[in-house]
Amino acid sequence: MLQIALWKRLGIALVCLAGLSLALPNLFYNRVERHNDAATAIERGAMPTDALEADLALWPDILPSGLVNLGLDLRGGAHLLAEVQLGDVYEARLDGYWPEVRDALREVRAEVGTIRRQDAPPGELRVRISRPEGLQTAIAAVRDLAQPIVSISGVGQSDIDVRGAGDTVTVTLSEGERAATDDRTMQQSLEIIRRRVDEAGTREPTIQRQGSDRILIQVPGIGSAQELKELIGTTARLTFHPVVTRAASADADVDPDQLLHPSMDEDGTFYLLERTPVVTGDDLVDSQPAFDQNGLPAVTFRFNPAGARAFGEYTSQNVGAPFAIVLDEEVVTAPVIRQAITGGSGQITGNFDVEEANRLSILLRAGALPAEMTFLEERTIGPELGQDSIDAGQVASLVAMAAVVVFMVAAYGLFGIFATIALGMNVALIFGVLSLIGGTLTLPGIAGIVLTIGMAVDANVLVFERIREELKTARGPARAIELGYERALSAIVDANITTFIIAVILFTLGSGPVRGFAVTLGIGILTSVFTAIFVTRLLIVLWFERRRPKTIEV
Repeated sequence: MLQIALWKRLGIALVCLAGLSLALPNLFYNRVERHNDAATAIERGAMPTDALEADLALWPDILPSGLVNLGLDLRGGAHLLAEVQLGDVYEARLDGYWPEVRDALREVRAEVGTIRRQDAPPGELRVRISRPEGLQTAIAAVRDLAQPIVSISGVGQSDIDVRGAGDTVTVTLSEGERAATDDRTMQQSLEIIRRRVDEAGTREPTIQRQGSDRILIQVPGIGSAQELKELIGTTARLTFHPVVTRAASADADVDPDQLLHPSMDEDGTFYLLERTPVVTGDDLVDSQPAFDQNGLPAVTFRFNPAGARAFGEYTSQNVGAPFAIVLDEEVVTAPVIRQAITGGSGQITGNFDVEEANRLSILLRAGALPAEMTFLEERTIGPELGQDSIDAGQVASLVAMAAVVVFMVAAYGLFGIFATIALGMNVALIFGVLSLIGGTLTLPGIAGIVLTIGMAVDANVLVFERIREELKTARGPARAIELGYERALSAIVDANITTFIIAVILFTLGSGPVRGFAVTLGIGILTSVFTAIFVTRLLIVLWFERRRPKTIEV
């Protein structure tokens, strides 16, 4: 007999209800998106405002709020191609070597005399000794600082090259270390850009390396390329330096082991600082917007154990001395150390508003870019172009669905109507699954959905044609329907498995638009098989149990 167990009926109904509820937020896309962005901002530490509270109230918390992310071609957004200035990292690395080189040469001062750092081209560290006859001793002492390169390509090589001439020792990074540094710098830049973009609440960005020193960045939903540049182009380099003295102009004498930075708040005031920082933003583990004791926006920070220890030791030994908090080569503040700061946390105050405090905390939390970036290409894709693409995709989908519906109803009558209802459920399930997994819909993805609409009726056609054949044996409509589903099952499974394998291959080997097409095609195959085998059959069974027809026409 034509029967479906109660537990199977409930299971089919629950899957359909779940798919509809997951797809529902996409009908109210803007409202749900604003709700989600507000919730994410508050979770990440943004200070609640009336605007955020209003956005939170746009969608009930008890309902699903997952959305299908729209790709750059559908939503508009920004496209950047950036070149990473890898040479900046070499200079920073050698600056970091200076304290070790200085200490090593001080241990052999009897042979090399006094030491002094000299001005040098980028990528070199030069140290002058007062006793040229001790040059080889100095070279040997510095070479003892060399470390093996931590990289597969640099096995057996050391990280620095040391040479000397006259009374000067020159230290440079070795070729193997430069290659390893380049690779680490690009990986770090990719990760930091991704974290900064994610922290800002954007959806499904494309961030990938191109060539040896370039990064492609595509972010849907952002207002302009300039806005994206402001978000990711700021180095946000936070350092803490001992203060040597204050200066009234940028023309003050600066030794090679010192820095001169302007004050962020005091025009015309400059600070002469020791070049080597006590701690850097690399030691930060968290940063959040807050308010200071005067109720003004500020930014709090917290160090990791190593940074907290170094900061605590320095402040313990220098009570009463000033130190400078430097952000992107500007002195934010230069307070006097009143007491040892051993808790590993602190606060940055300045002329911030709430928005600037939020953005600065994002940049510090994401970490500092290891090198400056030059933007070679920038492009803004307007949302109106994306809307045109969405409208065209909707028209194509509706035309395809209408054509399929007309054909199915004309060819199979009432059974064609059942197939049409299952087809609508199939589209809802596709969007429900995409919302559940946070998938991205692009123009090729829409093409995959349109193709799925056409393919979705294939299984129903196989079943209905098989039922027609079984009706000719005069076994009765119930038996004919049951045999039709049983004997068409193998053909349905075989046909869809082969297409699903192709979708998997496209997703695995393809990239960008090809993967978007493969995702919607693969999901559509799974949902179309479910709706054809279970949903359509359940509709037919419910109709048959209610009407009990003696004969049927397919």
